[in-house]
Amino acid sequence: MLQDKVVVVSGIGPGLGRAIAVRSAHAGADVVLAARTESRLAEVAKEIAGLGRRAVAVPTDINDEAAAAHLVDASLDAFGRVDALVHNAFAIPPITDLSDVDIDAVRAGFETNVIAALRLTRLFTPALEQSRGSVVMINSAVLRHSRRTFGAYKMAKSSLLALAQSLATELGPRGIRVNSVAPGYIWADNLKWYFAYLAQQRGVSAEEIYAETAATIDLRKLPEPDEIADAVVFLVSNMARAITGACLDVNCGEYHH
Repeated sequence: MLQDKVVVVSGIGPGLGRAIAVRSAHAGADVVLAARTESRLAEVAKEIAGLGRRAVAVPTDINDEAAAAHLVDASLDAFGRVDALVHNAFAIPPITDLSDVDIDAVRAGFETNVIAALRLTRLFTPALEQSRGSVVMINSAVLRHSRRTFGAYKMAKSSLLALAQSLATELGPRGIRVNSVAPGYIWADNLKWYFAYLAQQRGVSAEEIYAETAATIDLRKLPEPDEIADAVVFLVSNMARAITGACLDVNCGEYHH
């Protein structure tokens, strides 16, 4: 689906970021890996090389203008083109009531979640225009609920969705598609740790916590990183060539939209 395309992924971590990069490579792409932790980038690059694809690791703080510009230069120096940009980097603002939240912390969350995504998209636009490429922004199921204490996070992710939709309108005439993917739960290390913590607090097993949670979801399971990553691969691919401005929920039926 992505044979010989070049995909840039920001926010490479042990969960979804890694999965997006590796699944892109499985689909035939070469990958540019961006994150602040250099050792993590090296691990994922080695994994992609084992699949017979090329990977370039570029340590990047996407909140830094010079570092973001360097990521563009490094991508083009390595491969000569960019076909897709995937924004996976994010920062969770304080999970507390909006009436109590620290405003500076909310502002910092906007910097990483929204402003950095705008900055990076603008910097990559000339390359994406040449390839008639696409952008995918990783959003969240927080868009679909208004649970108490999640207000600051919903503010940031709602703004990210508005950014993606507005860019779809602006960049569409230049041949660039912009879409979003909104995962629900992601059954990866962080959530596994949290379920183990809840299980310890309640004196039950982590499997029981999983079963209780999954029982409220249509498919009776929680999405895994590869399943969410495959939705990204679809949106990047030519199979989605007429899709832009969309937000694809990948939550096993937790919410319907």
